[in-house]
Order: sequence, then C-alpha cells, then structure tokens
Amino acid sequence: MTEETDEQLLAPADFDAFFAEQAEAAERVSLTLFGREYVLPESLPLMFTLQMERVQNSSDPGDIRKMLATLYGADALDTWAEAGMTDKQLGIVLIYSAGNIRNPGSVSMQRAAELYAEQEKGKAAAPNRAARRATAKKTKKKAGSGARS
Repeated sequence: MTEETDEQLLAPADFDAFFAEQAEAAERVSLTLFGREYVLPESLPLMFTLQMERVQNSSDPGDIRKMLATLYGADALDTWAEAGMTDKQLGIVLIYSAGNIRNPGSVSMQRAAELYAEQEKGKAAAPNRAARRATAKKTKKKAGSGARS
C-alpha cells in the first residue's frame, strides 16, 4: 500500500477531464438530411431522454423542437417541416439516430424503417382511448336496454 497525503485523498474527482477523455475515444455517426450533414453525439444527451418522455404525452411543437435541438440543433424541426418531412420520416430518423448513438453502425436506414413499421403496427393493434370508450358505451346500452315485450 502506498502512502498518500491528505491532499491527495481529498482532491476532487475531475469528471470534466474524465468525460472529455472518454468522448474523444467514442465513434460518432453522421447523417445527411435535406442537404445538411448532422453529426450525432457520442451518447444520448439527458435532455433528449427527458424530452422524449414529455413528447409522448404532448402535442406541443415546442416540446418536439426542444427534443430535436439536443441532437440536431435548434432549427431542425422548422427546417425539416419546411422541407416536407412526414411523421413517418421523423420516426425513422429518430430510431436510426438513437440506435446509432448507442451503438454506432448498428442500425441501417432500412432497419430503422422496419422498426418504425413494427412500432406502428403495435399502435394500430390497440384501439385508442376514444375507440375503447365508444365500444364500452355500446356494450352498456345493449346490456341495459332490456325492454319488456
């Protein structure tokens, strides 16, 4: 065991230097979309993850704008919308990006499209809340409409 001074034991951990060192070694993926090149970060930013949760329950374009800004820049949503991007295309780009941030080179554009299609099939299989309510009301009316003859 080596002898350490009190100063060495109490020195603060320098996470800034540690994370900078780690980031330099990380492989990064780039993509071209509507004529512009984007370089994905080496890991998913915390703000992206938090905004992704928020966007699931929101229809506010501002929430989507904030989420996209963490990966692609503040003007991404407006630029892509003006270029005619569809919701399907956005979904594919997000799946591609998230997969390749976590594990660079792991998700092709074709695979991202397949995953998006699978995700959409899962959504279509389960009726939305309005459809479930309408079905429940019809069932209740039939059960309770026992008029005597």
